[in-house]
Amino acid sequence: MSHPLRRFVPILDWGRRYDRNALSNDLIAAVIVTIMLIPQSLAYALLAGLPPEAGIYASIAPIILYAVFGTSRALAVGPVAVVSLLTASTIGQVAEQGTAGYAVAALTLAFLSGAFLVLLGVLRLGFLANFLSHPVIAGFITASGILIAASQLKHILGVSAHGHTLPEMLLSIARHLHEINWITVGIGVLAAGFLFWVRANLKPLLKKLGAGPLLTDLLAKGGPVFAVVATTLAVWGLNLGEQGVRIVGDVPQSLPPLTLPGLSSDLIGALLLPAILISIIGFVESVSVAQTLAAKKRQRIDPDQELIGLGAANLGAAFTGGFPVTGGFSRSVVNFDAGAETPAAGIFTAVGLAVAAVALTPLVYFLPKATLAATIIVAVLSLVDFTILRKTWAYSRADFTAVAATILLTLGLGVEVGVASGVAISVLLHLYKTSSPHVAEVGLVPGTQHFRNILRHEVETVPALVTLRVDESLYFVNARFLEDLIQSRVTAGCEVRDVVLMFSAVNEVDYSALESLEAINARLRDMGVGLHLSEVKGPVMDRLRRSHLIEALNGEVFLSQYDAWQRFGVPKDVPQVAE
Repeated sequence: MSHPLRRFVPILDWGRRYDRNALSNDLIAAVIVTIMLIPQSLAYALLAGLPPEAGIYASIAPIILYAVFGTSRALAVGPVAVVSLLTASTIGQVAEQGTAGYAVAALTLAFLSGAFLVLLGVLRLGFLANFLSHPVIAGFITASGILIAASQLKHILGVSAHGHTLPEMLLSIARHLHEINWITVGIGVLAAGFLFWVRANLKPLLKKLGAGPLLTDLLAKGGPVFAVVATTLAVWGLNLGEQGVRIVGDVPQSLPPLTLPGLSSDLIGALLLPAILISIIGFVESVSVAQTLAAKKRQRIDPDQELIGLGAANLGAAFTGGFPVTGGFSRSVVNFDAGAETPAAGIFTAVGLAVAAVALTPLVYFLPKATLAATIIVAVLSLVDFTILRKTWAYSRADFTAVAATILLTLGLGVEVGVASGVAISVLLHLYKTSSPHVAEVGLVPGTQHFRNILRHEVETVPALVTLRVDESLYFVNARFLEDLIQSRVTAGCEVRDVVLMFSAVNEVDYSALESLEAINARLRDMGVGLHLSEVKGPVMDRLRRSHLIEALNGEVFLSQYDAWQRFGVPKDVPQVAE
Protein backbone atom coordinates (compact mmCIF):
# COMPACT_ATOMS: atom_id res chain seq x y z
CA MET A 1 0.00 0.00 0.00
CA SER A 2 1.39 3.40 -0.94
CA HIS A 3 2.61 5.73 1.77
CA PRO A 4 0.32 8.67 0.82
CA LEU A 5 -2.74 6.43 1.20
CA ARG A 6 -1.61 5.40 4.69
CA ARG A 7 -1.32 9.09 5.56
CA PHE A 8 -4.93 9.78 4.57
CA VAL A 9 -6.24 6.48 5.99
CA PRO A 10 -4.21 6.00 9.20
CA ILE A 11 -5.81 2.64 10.02
CA LEU A 12 -3.71 1.20 7.19
CA ASP A 13 -0.64 2.29 9.13
CA TRP A 14 -1.32 1.29 12.73
CA GLY A 15 -3.41 -1.71 11.64
CA ARG A 16 -0.33 -3.39 10.13
CA ARG A 17 1.37 -3.43 13.54
CA TYR A 18 -1.65 -4.53 15.57
CA ASP A 19 -0.86 -7.41 17.94
CA ARG A 20 -2.38 -9.50 20.71
CA ASN A 21 -1.13 -7.20 23.49
CA ALA A 22 -2.77 -4.17 21.86
CA LEU A 23 -5.96 -6.21 21.41
CA SER A 24 -6.23 -7.07 25.10
CA ASN A 25 -5.53 -3.48 26.20
CA ASP A 26 -8.03 -2.08 23.69
CA LEU A 27 -10.73 -4.53 24.80
CA ILE A 28 -10.32 -3.58 28.47
CA ALA A 29 -10.46 0.14 27.62
CA ALA A 30 -13.53 -0.44 25.44
CA VAL A 31 -15.42 -2.15 28.26
CA ILE A 32 -14.75 0.75 30.65
CA VAL A 33 -15.62 3.43 28.09
CA THR A 34 -18.79 1.59 26.99
CA ILE A 35 -20.04 1.43 30.58
CA MET A 36 -19.44 5.16 30.85
CA LEU A 37 -20.94 6.03 27.46
CA ILE A 38 -24.33 4.32 27.76
CA PRO A 39 -25.85 6.76 30.30
CA GLN A 40 -23.76 9.64 28.93
CA SER A 41 -25.05 9.15 25.38
CA LEU A 42 -28.65 9.08 26.57
CA ALA A 43 -28.05 12.22 28.63
CA TYR A 44 -26.47 14.22 25.80
CA ALA A 45 -29.30 13.31 23.45
CA LEU A 46 -31.66 14.73 26.08
CA LEU A 47 -29.51 17.87 26.21
CA ALA A 48 -29.66 18.20 22.42
CA GLY A 49 -33.46 17.96 22.55
CA LEU A 50 -33.49 14.61 20.72
CA PRO A 51 -34.84 11.14 21.59
CA PRO A 52 -32.44 9.19 23.85
CA GLU A 53 -31.61 6.63 21.18
CA ALA A 54 -30.06 9.40 19.05
CA GLY A 55 -27.25 9.63 21.60
CA ILE A 56 -26.40 5.94 21.18
CA TYR A 57 -26.68 6.18 17.38
CA ALA A 58 -24.32 9.18 17.41
CA SER A 59 -21.78 7.08 19.33
CA ILE A 60 -21.52 4.10 16.98
CA ALA A 61 -20.77 4.95 13.33
CA PRO A 62 -18.85 8.15 14.21
CA ILE A 63 -16.47 6.23 16.50
CA ILE A 64 -15.75 3.66 13.78
CA LEU A 65 -15.18 6.29 11.08
CA TYR A 66 -12.86 8.27 13.31
CA ALA A 67 -10.87 5.11 14.03
CA VAL A 68 -10.37 4.72 10.27
CA PHE A 69 -9.46 8.33 9.44
CA GLY A 70 -8.27 9.91 12.72
CA THR A 71 -4.70 10.07 13.98
CA SER A 72 -5.15 10.05 17.77
CA ARG A 73 -4.70 6.70 19.51
CA ALA A 74 -6.90 7.62 22.48
CA LEU A 75 -9.49 10.19 21.33
CA ALA A 76 -13.06 8.96 21.91
CA VAL A 77 -15.56 10.60 19.55
CA GLY A 78 -19.25 11.07 20.24
CA PRO A 79 -21.77 13.53 21.68
CA VAL A 80 -20.28 16.09 24.08
CA ALA A 81 -21.95 18.61 26.33
CA VAL A 82 -21.00 21.86 24.60
CA VAL A 83 -21.77 20.62 21.07
CA SER A 84 -25.07 19.11 22.27
CA LEU A 85 -26.05 22.46 23.77
CA LEU A 86 -25.09 24.24 20.54
CA THR A 87 -27.15 21.70 18.61
CA ALA A 88 -30.25 22.29 20.72
CA SER A 89 -29.87 26.06 20.57
CA THR A 90 -29.38 26.05 16.79
CA ILE A 91 -32.11 23.60 15.82
CA GLY A 92 -34.58 25.15 18.25
CA GLN A 93 -34.67 28.20 16.00
CA VAL A 94 -35.67 26.29 12.85
CA ALA A 95 -37.90 23.48 14.14
CA GLU A 96 -40.00 22.55 17.14
CA GLN A 97 -38.56 20.00 19.54
CA GLY A 98 -40.13 16.56 19.22
CA THR A 99 -41.10 16.94 15.57
CA ALA A 100 -39.71 15.09 12.55
CA GLY A 101 -38.35 18.39 11.27
CA TYR A 102 -36.25 18.74 14.43
CA ALA A 103 -34.59 15.35 13.89
CA VAL A 104 -33.97 16.13 10.20
CA ALA A 105 -32.42 19.46 11.16
CA ALA A 106 -30.08 17.63 13.55
CA LEU A 107 -28.99 15.31 10.73
CA THR A 108 -28.47 18.28 8.43
CA LEU A 109 -26.42 20.10 11.05
CA ALA A 110 -24.18 17.04 11.42
CA PHE A 111 -23.87 16.76 7.64
CA LEU A 112 -22.89 20.40 7.18
CA SER A 113 -20.42 20.22 10.07
CA GLY A 114 -18.87 17.07 8.64
CA ALA A 115 -18.62 18.48 5.12
CA PHE A 116 -17.03 21.69 6.39
CA LEU A 117 -14.47 19.81 8.49
CA VAL A 118 -13.53 17.50 5.60
CA LEU A 119 -13.16 20.52 3.29
CA LEU A 120 -10.85 22.22 5.79
CA GLY A 121 -8.84 19.02 6.12
CA VAL A 122 -8.46 18.48 2.37
CA LEU A 123 -7.37 22.11 1.95
CA ARG A 124 -5.07 21.75 5.01
CA LEU A 125 -6.64 24.72 6.77
CA GLY A 126 -6.43 23.44 10.34
CA PHE A 127 -4.63 26.63 11.33
CA LEU A 128 -7.97 28.49 11.16
CA ALA A 129 -8.78 27.09 14.59
CA ASN A 130 -6.00 29.32 15.94
CA PHE A 131 -8.31 32.31 15.53
CA LEU A 132 -9.89 31.29 18.81
CA SER A 133 -7.56 32.30 21.62
CA HIS A 134 -7.27 30.03 24.64
CA PRO A 135 -8.67 32.59 27.13
CA VAL A 136 -11.72 33.08 24.91
CA ILE A 137 -12.23 29.31 24.61
CA ALA A 138 -11.92 28.96 28.38
CA GLY A 139 -14.50 31.72 28.87
CA PHE A 140 -16.90 30.18 26.37
CA ILE A 141 -16.62 26.68 27.89
CA THR A 142 -17.16 28.06 31.41
CA ALA A 143 -20.27 29.95 30.30
CA SER A 144 -21.51 26.90 28.37
CA GLY A 145 -21.09 24.72 31.46
CA ILE A 146 -23.27 27.14 33.43
CA LEU A 147 -25.89 27.23 30.66
CA ILE A 148 -25.94 23.44 30.38
CA ALA A 149 -26.35 22.98 34.12
CA ALA A 150 -29.11 25.62 34.19
CA SER A 151 -30.90 23.97 31.27
CA GLN A 152 -31.13 20.70 33.25
CA LEU A 153 -32.68 22.24 36.34
CA LYS A 154 -36.13 21.84 34.79
CA HIS A 155 -35.62 18.06 34.70
CA ILE A 156 -34.34 18.02 38.29
CA LEU A 157 -37.40 20.00 39.42
CA GLY A 158 -39.84 18.21 37.13
CA VAL A 159 -41.18 21.45 35.63
CA SER A 160 -41.73 22.75 32.11
CA ALA A 161 -39.31 25.51 31.17
CA HIS A 162 -37.51 26.85 28.14
CA GLY A 163 -34.96 29.43 27.05
CA HIS A 164 -31.54 29.62 25.42
CA THR A 165 -29.94 32.25 27.68
CA LEU A 166 -29.37 32.17 31.43
CA PRO A 167 -31.89 34.94 32.22
CA GLU A 168 -34.53 33.23 30.02
CA MET A 169 -33.96 29.85 31.69
CA LEU A 170 -34.04 31.17 35.25
CA LEU A 171 -37.09 33.34 34.59
CA SER A 172 -38.94 30.45 32.95
CA ILE A 173 -38.13 28.12 35.85
CA ALA A 174 -39.30 30.77 38.33
CA ARG A 175 -42.63 31.05 36.50
CA HIS A 176 -43.16 27.28 36.74
CA LEU A 177 -42.07 26.70 40.34
CA HIS A 178 -45.65 25.85 41.25
CA GLU A 179 -45.29 22.71 39.08
CA ILE A 180 -42.42 21.25 41.11
CA ASN A 181 -42.64 17.49 41.58
CA TRP A 182 -40.92 16.79 44.89
CA ILE A 183 -40.39 13.11 44.13
CA THR A 184 -38.51 14.13 40.99
CA VAL A 185 -36.50 16.63 43.05
CA GLY A 186 -35.58 13.85 45.49
CA ILE A 187 -34.44 11.56 42.69
CA GLY A 188 -32.41 14.29 40.99
CA VAL A 189 -30.75 15.56 44.17
CA LEU A 190 -29.89 12.05 45.40
CA ALA A 191 -28.52 11.05 41.99
CA ALA A 192 -26.41 14.21 41.73
CA GLY A 193 -25.13 13.84 45.29
CA PHE A 194 -24.21 10.21 44.67
CA LEU A 195 -22.39 11.07 41.43
CA PHE A 196 -20.43 13.88 43.10
CA TRP A 197 -19.47 11.46 45.88
CA VAL A 198 -18.41 8.79 43.38
CA ARG A 199 -16.26 11.25 41.45
CA ALA A 200 -14.44 12.49 44.54
CA ASN A 201 -14.36 9.55 46.95
CA LEU A 202 -15.08 6.14 45.43
CA LYS A 203 -11.70 5.47 43.83
CA PRO A 204 -9.68 6.34 47.00
CA LEU A 205 -12.09 4.19 49.05
CA LEU A 206 -11.71 1.19 46.74
CA LYS A 207 -7.92 1.51 46.76
CA LYS A 208 -7.97 1.62 50.57
CA LEU A 209 -10.05 -1.57 50.56
CA GLY A 210 -7.44 -3.25 48.39
CA ALA A 211 -9.34 -3.42 45.08
CA GLY A 212 -7.21 -3.91 41.97
CA PRO A 213 -6.68 -1.14 39.41
CA LEU A 214 -9.03 -2.65 36.80
CA LEU A 215 -11.87 -3.21 39.28
CA THR A 216 -11.33 0.27 40.73
CA ASP A 217 -11.58 1.88 37.30
CA LEU A 218 -14.66 -0.14 36.35
CA LEU A 219 -16.54 0.73 39.53
CA ALA A 220 -15.45 4.38 39.58
CA LYS A 221 -16.39 4.98 35.95
CA GLY A 222 -19.57 2.99 36.42
CA GLY A 223 -20.99 5.49 38.91
CA PRO A 224 -23.57 6.84 36.44
CA VAL A 225 -24.59 3.26 35.63
CA PHE A 226 -25.26 2.56 39.32
CA ALA A 227 -27.34 5.74 39.53
CA VAL A 228 -29.28 4.77 36.41
CA VAL A 229 -29.96 1.24 37.67
CA ALA A 230 -30.98 2.31 41.17
CA THR A 231 -33.32 5.12 40.13
CA THR A 232 -34.83 3.06 37.29
CA LEU A 233 -35.61 0.23 39.71
CA ALA A 234 -37.07 2.73 42.19
CA VAL A 235 -39.38 4.27 39.57
CA TRP A 236 -40.44 0.83 38.33
CA GLY A 237 -40.87 -0.76 41.78
CA LEU A 238 -42.68 2.17 43.37
CA ASN A 239 -44.65 3.05 40.24
CA LEU A 240 -43.37 6.63 40.44
CA GLY A 241 -44.19 7.33 36.80
CA GLU A 242 -47.84 7.48 37.85
CA GLN A 243 -46.92 10.17 40.37
CA GLY A 244 -45.60 12.62 37.82
CA VAL A 245 -41.97 11.50 37.56
CA ARG A 246 -40.96 11.96 33.93
CA ILE A 247 -39.29 8.91 32.42
CA VAL A 248 -37.44 8.13 29.20
CA GLY A 249 -40.15 5.77 27.93
CA ASP A 250 -39.91 3.62 24.82
CA VAL A 251 -36.51 3.50 23.15
CA PRO A 252 -36.33 1.66 19.79
CA GLN A 253 -34.55 -1.67 20.08
CA SER A 254 -32.44 -1.51 16.93
CA LEU A 255 -29.13 -0.66 15.34
CA PRO A 256 -28.67 2.85 13.94
CA PRO A 257 -31.00 3.34 10.96
CA LEU A 258 -29.98 4.69 7.58
CA THR A 259 -31.08 8.34 7.52
CA LEU A 260 -30.83 11.21 5.08
CA PRO A 261 -30.22 14.85 6.06
CA GLY A 262 -32.50 17.53 4.68
CA LEU A 263 -30.94 19.39 1.77
CA SER A 264 -33.47 22.14 1.16
CA SER A 265 -31.89 25.51 0.46
CA ASP A 266 -33.84 27.19 3.28
CA LEU A 267 -32.69 24.65 5.86
CA ILE A 268 -29.08 24.73 4.69
CA GLY A 269 -29.10 28.53 4.68
CA ALA A 270 -30.40 28.60 8.25
CA LEU A 271 -27.90 26.04 9.55
CA LEU A 272 -24.74 26.76 7.56
CA LEU A 273 -23.20 29.44 9.79
CA PRO A 274 -24.07 27.63 13.06
CA ALA A 275 -22.61 24.43 11.55
CA ILE A 276 -19.34 26.23 10.82
CA LEU A 277 -19.18 27.62 14.36
CA ILE A 278 -19.99 24.21 15.87
CA SER A 279 -17.29 22.64 13.69
CA ILE A 280 -14.65 25.12 14.85
CA ILE A 281 -15.56 24.75 18.54
CA GLY A 282 -15.66 20.96 18.25
CA PHE A 283 -12.35 20.80 16.41
CA VAL A 284 -10.58 23.08 18.89
CA GLU A 285 -11.83 20.99 21.84
CA SER A 286 -11.00 17.72 20.11
CA VAL A 287 -7.53 18.58 18.85
CA SER A 288 -6.48 20.05 22.21
CA VAL A 289 -7.49 16.81 23.96
CA ALA A 290 -5.82 14.67 21.28
CA GLN A 291 -2.55 16.63 21.44
CA THR A 292 -2.47 16.49 25.24
CA LEU A 293 -2.94 12.71 25.32
CA ALA A 294 -0.55 12.10 22.42
CA ALA A 295 2.20 14.09 24.15
CA LYS A 296 2.03 11.79 27.18
CA LYS A 297 3.17 8.87 25.01
CA ARG A 298 5.44 10.92 22.75
CA GLN A 299 3.09 10.40 19.84
CA ARG A 300 1.95 13.03 17.38
CA ILE A 301 -1.28 13.87 15.65
CA ASP A 302 -1.86 15.59 12.33
CA PRO A 303 -4.36 18.46 12.83
CA ASP A 304 -5.33 18.49 9.15
CA GLN A 305 -5.99 14.74 9.18
CA GLU A 306 -7.91 15.22 12.42
CA LEU A 307 -10.22 17.52 10.49
CA ILE A 308 -10.89 14.72 8.02
CA GLY A 309 -11.39 12.18 10.82
CA LEU A 310 -13.86 14.39 12.70
CA GLY A 311 -15.55 15.33 9.44
CA ALA A 312 -16.04 11.67 8.55
CA ALA A 313 -17.44 11.04 12.05
CA ASN A 314 -20.01 13.81 11.63
CA LEU A 315 -20.97 12.62 8.17
CA GLY A 316 -21.46 9.16 9.70
CA ALA A 317 -23.73 10.67 12.36
CA ALA A 318 -25.76 12.44 9.65
CA PHE A 319 -26.53 9.18 7.86
CA THR A 320 -27.17 7.02 10.96
CA GLY A 321 -29.69 9.01 12.97
CA GLY A 322 -27.26 11.05 15.07
CA PHE A 323 -26.30 14.68 15.56
CA PRO A 324 -22.99 16.64 15.61
CA VAL A 325 -20.14 14.95 17.49
CA THR A 326 -16.55 15.63 18.43
CA GLY A 327 -13.80 14.24 20.64
CA GLY A 328 -14.88 14.34 24.27
CA PHE A 329 -12.47 15.23 27.06
CA SER A 330 -13.80 12.97 29.83
CA ARG A 331 -14.30 9.84 27.74
CA SER A 332 -10.95 10.32 25.97
CA VAL A 333 -9.13 10.60 29.29
CA VAL A 334 -10.93 7.49 30.52
CA ASN A 335 -10.00 5.70 27.30
CA PHE A 336 -6.35 6.74 27.74
CA ASP A 337 -6.19 5.88 31.44
CA ALA A 338 -7.81 2.50 30.78
CA GLY A 339 -4.87 1.59 28.55
CA ALA A 340 -6.19 2.07 25.01
CA GLU A 341 -3.32 1.36 22.61
CA THR A 342 -4.94 2.12 19.25
CA PRO A 343 -8.15 3.53 17.73
CA ALA A 344 -9.39 -0.07 17.64
CA ALA A 345 -10.55 0.56 21.23
CA GLY A 346 -13.10 2.93 19.71
CA ILE A 347 -14.27 0.25 17.28
CA PHE A 348 -14.78 -2.21 20.15
CA THR A 349 -16.65 0.50 22.06
CA ALA A 350 -18.95 0.96 19.06
CA VAL A 351 -19.63 -2.77 19.04
CA GLY A 352 -20.51 -2.64 22.74
CA LEU A 353 -22.87 0.26 22.17
CA ALA A 354 -24.47 -1.56 19.23
CA VAL A 355 -25.15 -4.52 21.51
CA ALA A 356 -26.65 -2.13 24.07
CA ALA A 357 -28.84 -0.54 21.37
CA VAL A 358 -30.24 -3.96 20.42
CA ALA A 359 -30.46 -5.67 23.78
CA LEU A 360 -30.54 -3.16 26.62
CA THR A 361 -32.79 -0.30 25.51
CA PRO A 362 -36.00 -1.84 26.96
CA LEU A 363 -34.33 -1.68 30.37
CA VAL A 364 -34.27 2.13 30.35
CA TYR A 365 -38.02 2.57 29.88
CA PHE A 366 -38.47 3.61 33.54
CA LEU A 367 -35.25 5.64 33.68
CA PRO A 368 -36.15 9.06 35.17
CA LYS A 369 -35.03 12.06 33.15
CA ALA A 370 -33.92 13.63 36.43
CA THR A 371 -31.12 11.04 36.64
CA LEU A 372 -29.89 11.90 33.16
CA ALA A 373 -30.04 15.58 34.08
CA ALA A 374 -27.98 14.88 37.21
CA THR A 375 -25.44 13.03 35.06
CA ILE A 376 -25.13 16.05 32.77
CA ILE A 377 -24.87 18.56 35.63
CA VAL A 378 -22.12 16.62 37.40
CA ALA A 379 -20.19 16.21 34.12
CA VAL A 380 -20.38 19.84 32.98
CA LEU A 381 -19.67 21.55 36.28
CA SER A 382 -16.10 20.34 35.87
CA LEU A 383 -15.95 22.60 32.80
CA VAL A 384 -16.69 25.70 34.84
CA ASP A 385 -13.43 27.44 35.72
CA PHE A 386 -13.74 30.96 37.07
CA THR A 387 -10.05 30.99 38.00
CA ILE A 388 -9.40 31.99 34.37
CA LEU A 389 -10.79 35.41 35.29
CA ARG A 390 -8.36 35.82 38.17
CA LYS A 391 -5.41 34.54 36.14
CA THR A 392 -6.07 36.78 33.14
CA TRP A 393 -6.73 39.81 35.38
CA ALA A 394 -3.31 39.33 36.97
CA TYR A 395 -1.55 38.70 33.67
CA SER A 396 -3.26 40.77 30.97
CA ARG A 397 -6.18 43.18 31.20
CA ALA A 398 -6.89 42.70 27.48
CA ASP A 399 -7.20 38.91 27.91
CA PHE A 400 -9.37 39.43 31.00
CA THR A 401 -11.68 41.69 29.02
CA ALA A 402 -11.95 39.06 26.28
CA VAL A 403 -12.76 36.28 28.76
CA ALA A 404 -15.28 38.36 30.73
CA ALA A 405 -16.99 39.57 27.55
CA THR A 406 -17.26 36.04 26.17
CA ILE A 407 -18.76 34.71 29.42
CA LEU A 408 -21.27 37.55 29.74
CA LEU A 409 -22.31 37.46 26.07
CA THR A 410 -22.73 33.67 26.12
CA LEU A 411 -24.79 33.72 29.30
CA GLY A 412 -26.82 36.78 28.35
CA LEU A 413 -27.38 36.33 24.61
CA GLY A 414 -26.94 32.61 23.98
CA VAL A 415 -24.29 30.21 22.74
CA GLU A 416 -24.45 31.24 19.07
CA VAL A 417 -23.70 34.84 19.97
CA GLY A 418 -21.12 33.56 22.43
CA VAL A 419 -19.28 31.52 19.78
CA ALA A 420 -19.45 34.29 17.18
CA SER A 421 -18.34 36.89 19.70
CA GLY A 422 -15.54 34.58 20.83
CA VAL A 423 -14.18 34.40 17.29
CA ALA A 424 -14.60 38.15 16.80
CA ILE A 425 -13.01 38.96 20.16
CA SER A 426 -10.07 36.64 19.43
CA VAL A 427 -9.40 38.37 16.10
CA LEU A 428 -9.91 41.85 17.55
CA LEU A 429 -7.64 40.99 20.47
CA HIS A 430 -4.89 39.97 18.05
CA LEU A 431 -5.38 43.12 16.01
CA TYR A 432 -5.35 45.26 19.14
CA LYS A 433 -2.17 43.68 20.46
CA THR A 434 -0.33 44.00 17.15
CA SER A 435 -1.65 47.45 16.23
CA SER A 436 0.80 48.99 18.69
CA PRO A 437 3.88 46.80 18.30
CA HIS A 438 6.61 46.94 20.87
CA VAL A 439 9.38 49.12 19.46
CA ALA A 440 12.38 49.63 21.74
CA GLU A 441 15.09 52.22 21.34
CA VAL A 442 18.31 50.32 21.96
CA GLY A 443 21.92 51.09 22.77
CA LEU A 444 25.17 49.15 23.01
CA VAL A 445 25.85 47.14 26.16
CA PRO A 446 29.39 48.27 27.18
CA GLY A 447 32.11 45.79 26.33
CA THR A 448 29.86 43.65 24.11
CA GLN A 449 28.29 43.63 20.68
CA HIS A 450 24.77 43.32 22.12
CA PHE A 451 22.04 45.95 22.07
CA ARG A 452 19.35 46.37 24.69
CA ASN A 453 16.46 48.70 25.57
CA ILE A 454 17.77 52.05 26.82
CA LEU A 455 14.97 52.17 29.42
CA ARG A 456 15.91 48.82 30.98
CA HIS A 457 19.71 48.67 30.77
CA GLU A 458 22.79 50.80 31.19
CA VAL A 459 23.84 51.17 27.56
CA GLU A 460 25.89 53.47 25.35
CA THR A 461 24.06 55.82 23.01
CA VAL A 462 25.05 58.60 20.61
CA PRO A 463 22.80 61.67 20.19
CA ALA A 464 23.17 61.62 16.40
CA LEU A 465 22.02 57.97 16.10
CA VAL A 466 18.61 56.46 16.90
CA THR A 467 18.32 52.67 16.76
CA LEU A 468 14.80 51.24 16.99
CA ARG A 469 14.31 47.49 17.45
CA VAL A 470 10.96 46.48 15.93
CA ASP A 471 9.59 43.49 17.86
CA GLU A 472 6.66 42.63 15.60
CA SER A 473 5.99 41.84 11.98
CA LEU A 474 4.78 44.90 10.10
CA TYR A 475 1.42 44.86 8.35
CA PHE A 476 -1.52 47.11 7.59
CA VAL A 477 -2.73 47.36 11.18
CA ASN A 478 0.51 48.64 12.72
CA ALA A 479 2.36 50.23 9.79
CA ARG A 480 1.21 53.76 10.62
CA PHE A 481 2.28 53.32 14.25
CA LEU A 482 5.93 53.01 13.22
CA GLU A 483 5.60 56.09 10.97
CA ASP A 484 4.28 58.21 13.82
CA LEU A 485 6.86 56.89 16.28
CA ILE A 486 9.83 57.73 14.04
CA GLN A 487 8.39 61.13 13.19
CA SER A 488 7.99 62.05 16.85
CA ARG A 489 11.45 60.72 17.78
CA VAL A 490 13.30 62.53 15.02
CA THR A 491 11.57 65.88 15.42
CA ALA A 492 12.08 65.73 19.17
CA GLY A 493 15.86 65.95 18.84
CA CYS A 494 17.52 68.00 16.10
CA GLU A 495 20.90 66.24 16.63
CA VAL A 496 19.67 63.00 15.02
CA ARG A 497 21.44 62.32 11.75
CA ASP A 498 20.75 58.60 11.26
CA VAL A 499 17.93 56.19 12.11
CA VAL A 500 18.54 52.43 12.10
CA LEU A 501 15.59 50.04 12.13
CA MET A 502 16.67 46.76 13.70
CA PHE A 503 14.55 44.07 12.00
CA SER A 504 15.77 40.97 13.89
CA ALA A 505 12.20 40.17 15.08
CA VAL A 506 10.38 41.11 11.87
CA ASN A 507 9.12 38.03 10.01
CA GLU A 508 6.80 39.75 7.53
CA VAL A 509 6.38 43.12 5.86
CA ASP A 510 3.14 43.42 3.88
CA TYR A 511 2.43 45.97 1.15
CA SER A 512 0.85 48.51 3.49
CA ALA A 513 3.93 48.37 5.72
CA LEU A 514 6.16 48.66 2.63
CA GLU A 515 4.40 51.87 1.65
CA SER A 516 4.88 53.19 5.20
CA LEU A 517 8.60 52.40 5.04
CA GLU A 518 8.82 54.22 1.72
CA ALA A 519 7.03 57.22 3.25
CA ILE A 520 9.40 57.16 6.25
CA ASN A 521 12.37 57.01 3.88
CA ALA A 522 11.14 59.97 1.81
CA ARG A 523 10.35 62.06 4.89
CA LEU A 524 13.74 61.41 6.52
CA ARG A 525 15.56 62.13 3.24
CA ASP A 526 13.85 65.52 3.06
CA MET A 527 15.00 66.15 6.65
CA GLY A 528 18.58 65.15 5.87
CA VAL A 529 18.38 62.08 8.08
CA GLY A 530 19.58 58.69 6.85
CA LEU A 531 17.33 55.62 7.14
CA HIS A 532 19.13 52.30 7.58
CA LEU A 533 18.09 48.70 8.17
CA SER A 534 19.94 46.02 10.13
CA GLU A 535 19.60 42.28 10.78
CA VAL A 536 16.90 41.84 8.12
CA LYS A 537 15.86 38.21 7.77
CA GLY A 538 16.42 36.53 4.42
CA PRO A 539 12.77 36.04 3.36
CA VAL A 540 11.94 39.64 4.35
CA MET A 541 14.98 40.94 2.46
CA ASP A 542 14.02 38.94 -0.63
CA ARG A 543 10.64 40.62 -0.68
CA LEU A 544 12.03 44.09 -0.04
CA ARG A 545 14.45 43.66 -2.94
CA ARG A 546 11.49 43.04 -5.24
CA SER A 547 10.23 46.51 -4.36
CA HIS A 548 11.77 49.94 -4.93
CA LEU A 549 12.56 50.48 -1.24
CA ILE A 550 16.12 49.13 -1.25
CA GLU A 551 17.04 51.11 -4.37
CA ALA A 552 15.48 54.31 -3.00
CA LEU A 553 16.80 53.84 0.54
CA ASN A 554 18.80 56.92 1.53
CA GLY A 555 20.92 54.77 3.82
CA GLU A 556 22.43 51.30 4.04
CA VAL A 557 21.42 47.74 4.96
CA PHE A 558 23.70 46.23 7.63
CA LEU A 559 24.20 42.55 8.35
CA SER A 560 24.35 43.23 12.09
CA GLN A 561 23.41 46.07 14.38
CA TYR A 562 27.02 46.22 15.61
CA ASP A 563 28.15 46.97 12.04
CA ALA A 564 25.76 49.91 11.99
CA TRP A 565 27.06 51.08 15.38
CA GLN A 566 30.64 51.03 14.15
CA ARG A 567 29.58 53.01 11.11
CA PHE A 568 27.51 55.70 12.89
CA GLY A 569 27.58 55.16 16.64
CA VAL A 570 31.26 55.58 17.53
CA PRO A 571 32.01 59.28 18.12
CA LYS A 572 34.39 60.62 15.47
CA ASP A 573 36.87 61.92 18.03
CA VAL A 574 37.19 58.54 19.77
CA PRO A 575 39.63 56.09 18.13
CA GLN A 576 38.12 52.72 17.22
CA VAL A 577 39.66 49.68 18.81
CA ALA A 578 40.54 46.91 16.38
CA GLU A 579 38.69 43.64 16.96
